[in-house]
Amino acid sequence: MDFKASYLGLYEQGLLKKTADDLRNKTLHCSLCPRECGVDRSQGKDGICESGLLPVVSSWSPHFGEERPLVGRKGSGTIFFTHCNLSCIFCQNYDISHLGYGREVTHRDLALMMMSLQGRGCHNINFVSPTHMAYAIVEALVTAVPMGLKVPLVYNTGGYDSVDTLKLLKGVFDIYMPDFKYADADKAFKLSGIKNYPDVAWSAITEMYQQVGDLEIDAAGVARKGLLVRHLVLPNNLAGTRGVVDLLAGFSKSTYLNIMDQYRPEYRARECMDLRRRVTLQEFDEACSYAKGAGMTRVCM
Repeated sequence: MDFKASYLGLYEQGLLKKTADDLRNKTLHCSLCPRECGVDRSQGKDGICESGLLPVVSSWSPHFGEERPLVGRKGSGTIFFTHCNLSCIFCQNYDISHLGYGREVTHRDLALMMMSLQGRGCHNINFVSPTHMAYAIVEALVTAVPMGLKVPLVYNTGGYDSVDTLKLLKGVFDIYMPDFKYADADKAFKLSGIKNYPDVAWSAITEMYQQVGDLEIDAAGVARKGLLVRHLVLPNNLAGTRGVVDLLAGFSKSTYLNIMDQYRPEYRARECMDLRRRVTLQEFDEACSYAKGAGMTRVCM
């Protein structure tokens, strides 16, 4: 049976525009993310994410550095949004997420980016840091579908997502790819300025899983639908990797888990003594071994 992106069904039922309108309403007293700043984004960019209603894009192109099921042979059509709803002092993309490098575009421009990436053969459209841009994405999608968009959409997020917003997005995204950054709330507050990250991220991941289930990969090795979780190992166990693995293993041992070792001391990382070095091979090996020992059957390294 041929794959059909779920958002096409919403469009055919006349529900995609309603979803966009519902998301726009949330931006007028903004509660798109769990920070719930309450600002009217139609009047300015005063919230934590410093974003109005129009998307700000840092870059867009076929990307071959993502997980193998997303990349396939022709790449993941990645669109990097500027700004973020987190405040990680070690941000690996701080020029985009904190310094705001990017260009404001219209919703039609965003739709044309999606179409261009699909036209270049990309297997999906991969939105990086989509949380604060959920309205803009769906508004652009309303334009892109009549143009012929049909590849699955990827929600590539830092994990600090509102369950209410995710419920509005049900049927829009076929692939969810959240980070699960921390198992410890105190460390999350110290390093990312978020007091309740573990609880919020876990609730969000649970909702994502309920919507799309475990990652489904076709005969060509390309992801079509499902959940893919990322976890960046930090030096000195600051991410609490074992706690993250324990939660995921207790939920679904078939969860596709990418354990990553590419941390480097960037942005303000050197303000924290424990972040001033890269992860050792031993630390990374221990993280991967623990995940496999916990029964996780789809660990990517």
